[in-house]
Amino acid sequence: MTPLLTVATVLSALNIGLLAALLVVWGRNYRRFRTPLTLGLVAFALVLAVENVVAIGFFLSSGMLYAAAPSAQTAVLAMRALQFVALAFLTYVTMR
Repeated sequence: MTPLLTVATVLSALNIGLLAALLVVWGRNYRRFRTPLTLGLVAFALVLAVENVVAIGFFLSSGMLYAAAPSAQTAVLAMRALQFVALAFLTYVTMR
């Protein structure tokens, strides 16, 4: 695995951690309030967590798909980094 994909894998794992924290809060809120909005947030977090798990699987088993194109590796890393920043902001405002 290249260094760029290693960093992308770490970012995906961090994203899963942030999503787990959000799931705990949103899951409690859904059990308490039973609103469609909180259920939507739970579904959003679950789908995004599954996406990150699948991405890690691809990074670890199919790194060769990105190996020939450094620009693709950079794009993958940038998307993981942007997702991390977005989830960090969302986690911050949710925990407040």
